[in-house]
Amino acid sequence: MTMLLIAFIGILIGVLVIGVFFHKKQLTHAFEKARLESKRVLDDARREADDMIKGSLRDAKEESRKSRQTFEDEARLRRGEVTKLEQKLKAREETIEKKLAILDKREQELEGLSKKAQTEEANYQKLSVECEASLLSTRKTLENIANMSHAEAKRELLKTLETQARADAQAMITRIEADAKAEADKRAKAVVSLAVQRISGEYVSDSTITVVTLPSEDLKGRIIGREGRNIRAIEQATGVDLIIDDTPEAVIISCFNPVRREIAKLTIERLIGDGRIHPARIDETVKRVISEFDLVIREQGEQASFDTGIVDLHPELVMALGKLKYRTAGQQSVLQHSIETAHICGIIAGEIGLNVKKAKRCGLLHDIGKAIDQETEGHHADIGADFCLRYQESAELVEAIRHHHREDLNNVTPYAVVLYAANSLSSNRPGARKEILETYVTRLAEMEKVAKDFPGVNEAFVIQAGREVHAIVNPAEVSDQEVSNLSSSIAHKMRQALTFPGQVRVTVIRESKFVDYAK
Repeated sequence: MTMLLIAFIGILIGVLVIGVFFHKKQLTHAFEKARLESKRVLDDARREADDMIKGSLRDAKEESRKSRQTFEDEARLRRGEVTKLEQKLKAREETIEKKLAILDKREQELEGLSKKAQTEEANYQKLSVECEASLLSTRKTLENIANMSHAEAKRELLKTLETQARADAQAMITRIEADAKAEADKRAKAVVSLAVQRISGEYVSDSTITVVTLPSEDLKGRIIGREGRNIRAIEQATGVDLIIDDTPEAVIISCFNPVRREIAKLTIERLIGDGRIHPARIDETVKRVISEFDLVIREQGEQASFDTGIVDLHPELVMALGKLKYRTAGQQSVLQHSIETAHICGIIAGEIGLNVKKAKRCGLLHDIGKAIDQETEGHHADIGADFCLRYQESAELVEAIRHHHREDLNNVTPYAVVLYAANSLSSNRPGARKEILETYVTRLAEMEKVAKDFPGVNEAFVIQAGREVHAIVNPAEVSDQEVSNLSSSIAHKMRQALTFPGQVRVTVIRESKFVDYAK
């Protein structure tokens, strides 16, 4: 038993010894492994520290290099600025030195002039003393010769000088008055001529042009067309003169005939609205506007009737009133004059107790004969009276219209007297009539008539304010060889029959148009 226990203990001690041995060996191996690992980590850390130190040194060197380069650039720039400043300073110093040299030179010149002035002053004083002595000597000599004292000689001299001065002054006054009169006449004529020219230009321009507003400035080029073919087509078809200048978004129509101006205006407005602007379309539009112009005339007459409160007129009378829009009476249209006369008739009738509406009716219709006097012979007052009688107007109105230009107003109705007075007031108020405009329009109409009287001429248009005449001939009646002779003949007849300022260009146009349709 004891032996077993001893054997067990021995075995246990042996196992323990063997375990301690193996454990020691494992510990030794783990320690060696840990030592190697720590050495490797330490080596890695040293290498990383070396890399970091080297990178820091490279960054520091690069930053130092950039800082040094920046400093050198700034230093170079500063040196350039300093050099420029030094050059400017040097240039200013040179300028100042030149100015100082000029000042020194001028100072020397002034000193020389001052010395010369002192010398001249001394000479003047010396000559003054000698002159006074000579004057005393001469005075004594004259007194001895003339047997007159100084005071007596002075009085005689002053008397002689006064007489001479009066004669010279009178002659000078006469000459000045003559020069002033001539200059005044010259200036007065210039002022009057300028005033007449300016006034004439203003009212003729206002009475012979119409302005068409364009939606945009680009439309001017389309109205002109390629090489001006559209504008030529419009001028030839309507007989007006189109002016396209720097006026923004506007085209000016110039013509002495208001009907042509209105037709051209409506044509341009329709072409702009349609968008198709070419010669064929222009001809179609002009023909359509002319065919529809009666509607425009009727609208003008209806507007005049509405403005005066006379709304029960016969349609033919309304149509005739609309035509008066395109007839001129001095500075205003006949329709404007008729409306103005109607209002004046109403005012006068109201003051003296007559029927205001009937008086206005007389004033509105008093010049209606001017709408048809080109178709009927006779005075427009008689033509208008007969025209109103045809459409059952009252006997008082017919009598008033018939007598509105006659000074003998005995045994007539009060409405005739009122109409005569209102017509005179409207016609003769300041600015209503300008005979120069009427003469101008008459001359242009006569120029057209002279051209139309030649055989083969279908239409004649006066444009450019009477400086140019376009005669359109029938190509079937006038050949190309005859066109040149025809223009010379028209110009020759105008020189003989009319008087006009400057010169008139006569252009004869022979043109054939053929239209067909491809179906």
